[in-house]
Amino acid sequence: MLPPDAVCAFAALFIVGMVWLRTRLHYRRRSGPPPGRALTRAGWVYFASLILLLGVGFPAAPALAARMAPATPAAPVLARVVWFLAVYYLFIPVHRVLQARGVEVFKTPVAGIQD
Repeated sequence: MLPPDAVCAFAALFIVGMVWLRTRLHYRRRSGPPPGRALTRAGWVYFASLILLLGVGFPAAPALAARMAPATPAAPVLARVVWFLAVYYLFIPVHRVLQARGVEVFKTPVAGIQD
């Protein structure tokens, strides 16, 4: 059995992968060539803030859970995984706002030119 911190690290890595995949699939729905693998400047900020929020949640989630429900002995792993899922669901509307403003996360290749 994995130690609790390893489970949390795997969950955080899984969330980063899911946000990456969801964002790329959202771009594929549009017409034209698929997006390149390179991130735009906004994409770097987008994923850096995702990793930052996940990193902040690692120590903060158990303390926040204990403060919100002091009578309930919530396991730190559960609090962290709930935090990670909340961050995942937060980044869905963040990406939609970026798209509404015309900000791309991935570079879209010019027609006829391959990366």
